[in-house]
Amino acid sequence: MAVNWVMLDAIRNPVPIQDERTITTVDAECTLVIPDAPPSTSSVPSGASGQSKMKENGRIHLTDKRLVFASQSRGDAKPSFESLTIPLESILSSKFEQPFFGSNYLVLGIKPSVGGGLTHGTMLEIRSLNTGLFAFVSILEKTRERAIYMKRRSLDDEENLPAYSSGTAGSSSHYDDTPPGYES
Repeated sequence: MAVNWVMLDAIRNPVPIQDERTITTVDAECTLVIPDAPPSTSSVPSGASGQSKMKENGRIHLTDKRLVFASQSRGDAKPSFESLTIPLESILSSKFEQPFFGSNYLVLGIKPSVGGGLTHGTMLEIRSLNTGLFAFVSILEKTRERAIYMKRRSLDDEENLPAYSSGTAGSSSHYDDTPPGYES
């Protein structure tokens, strides 16, 4: 997962990576909570807890490989973060919150990428701006499960190398170019 690493086109949609397809998009408010973050001029202080909170409105693009957030452009005002990309297998946990007062929201625990500008324990809160969030959560969970399955399957395929045996019936173990003094 990384902050401000997404390539965006002219209308602020993410440029797809190889063999990636978009599943759904949602207008949302995202709050990124980074624990023990170094001081930053763009973060909103959240008390003495040592956390950095950044909140932006924008659009979430769910693809078959990643979750991408792109903030809305607001003229001259610089957003606290412009984009966020999370590979689906880097989502460690998800929790759908339904408070008594206020709108439903989704909390994602995410594993940061090396050099991505985030720390362990980073959380992302997603609140939908114009639609219900429950359908998005369902689609996200199914897509994430499929991405993890495909990743495990590709790792299993890499580990299943053919077994090599020495001295089978059709092979020859005699070499003509052996080193001097070596007897086969």
